[in-house]
Amino acid sequence: MPKGNAGDRAMSEQRINSGIISGERYLSPQALGNNAARAASALHSVGVWQGDVVALLLRNDFAFFEATRGATLLGATTVPMNWHMSVDEIAYVLDDCDAKVLIAHSDLLSESVLAICGGREVIAVESPPEIAKAFSLEANQCRTHAAVPEWYTWLSAFQPWEEQPRALSNPMFYTSGTTGMPKGVLRKPVAPEVAARAMQRSAAAWGLGADAARSIMTGPLYHSAPNAYGMGLVRNGGLLVMQPRFDPEDMLAVIEQQEITHLHMVPTMFVRLLKLPAEIRNTYDLSSLQHVAHGAAPCPREVKQQMIDWWGPVIHEYYAMTETGIVAMCNSEEWVAHPGTVGRAPEGVDIEIRNEEGELCETGTPGQICVSSETTPYVAYHRAEEKTAELRVGNYIATGDVGYLDEDGFVYISDRISDMVISGGVNIYPAEVEKVLVTMPEVRDCAVFGVPDQEFGERLVSVVEVSKPMQGVALNRFLRERMSNYKVPREFLFVQHLPREDSGKIKKRLLRDAFIAGELS
Repeated sequence: MPKGNAGDRAMSEQRINSGIISGERYLSPQALGNNAARAASALHSVGVWQGDVVALLLRNDFAFFEATRGATLLGATTVPMNWHMSVDEIAYVLDDCDAKVLIAHSDLLSESVLAICGGREVIAVESPPEIAKAFSLEANQCRTHAAVPEWYTWLSAFQPWEEQPRALSNPMFYTSGTTGMPKGVLRKPVAPEVAARAMQRSAAAWGLGADAARSIMTGPLYHSAPNAYGMGLVRNGGLLVMQPRFDPEDMLAVIEQQEITHLHMVPTMFVRLLKLPAEIRNTYDLSSLQHVAHGAAPCPREVKQQMIDWWGPVIHEYYAMTETGIVAMCNSEEWVAHPGTVGRAPEGVDIEIRNEEGELCETGTPGQICVSSETTPYVAYHRAEEKTAELRVGNYIATGDVGYLDEDGFVYISDRISDMVISGGVNIYPAEVEKVLVTMPEVRDCAVFGVPDQEFGERLVSVVEVSKPMQGVALNRFLRERMSNYKVPREFLFVQHLPREDSGKIKKRLLRDAFIAGELS
């Protein structure tokens, strides 16, 4: 069975209006539907049924869409996994969600990963040429394992699923946790009309209306927003061009070549685009752009203004969490009138600002941002009742963000209650890093925190109290051997004694302020 029908593979001169393009490959809507129906039959043959879990350790590829749709036909839940995770983290997620099947790209399916899969069915997807090129993979890394079924060969043995789709199940995304292991965000099924209104809010934020959009998948599908965006766009009959990993000039070229109308981005991408020389930025015709949505992390005001100056008033911002969905949005004109805002609540969403005592704050007074919508009661953390309870403030969800509302109802984010750092759109909890770093024999104690970063929004810094002189490279190596690379601090500073409260607690805020002020080196 071809990886996209034979007639779909070559990029012809004829304009393609729908489906998915990846490198030189093309998957038509018809081929996607057929592969998904075969996937449903194949998954059912190994025991997957309504309520079961299919884990996806996949880069941006056709198989991600095929497997997701196939599982959905059975009423099964997909768990998209961050492929940066360590083997221990992968093992934890597989066990925590009780995954029956793991579908993974060959280059991600190491012997160590295979070893922790236990009795689960494992299916390998051959890593395609464009992914191999983007990640500098060797040919042997892209080939499937002899003992593991290959995705398209596996599907070819089954007839398309013909039964009526089961009850719709939402994907379960795992977010970073303060205790060192991620937690699954469980969105329980809601009434069809409620789900429809939630989808309408997302569509409004992303500009996905009645007309089919033409877009580039710039972010990883294991994140909830790019996942929902990509799935919704393809489902609506649009064209999605896959980018294995973000490349600023390549994106500009694709916008021109494919007459891209819509984009979904994070501020880091804006920064990298703006760093391109002016002669390169001005080379490409970007006049087809109609709606560019961005979220996931705070966007520096100057960066946002430069993007509006360059691309025009097509920049739209939204504020969301995996737990809440989209809770605020604004267009370019609204942002210019309210610089620094992340938007205001759309119909069906309510935002409150509460102080430490739980009391409502006055307009302009910072406090914790709490949000509520008709889907709020149906959100929980998988197997974590205490964490779910901490998430709620009455009928509202506590975001952990500190901010305020202006007189027009626009939201401004000023800080975070928790130590969570968002770097390049990825959530990182310093406590997780600290927990690992202090196990290094030479480390007495440490403090890890986020500081502003022009490109990534924030970056991790660690201040370390050591028993003997050391260099940051040793700490970097130690952490990379034990956790995901993106969680490793960019900088390490060494001190003889960390500042502490009388209770012994490290004065992390003092360290962060001193670093930003240039008083630490």
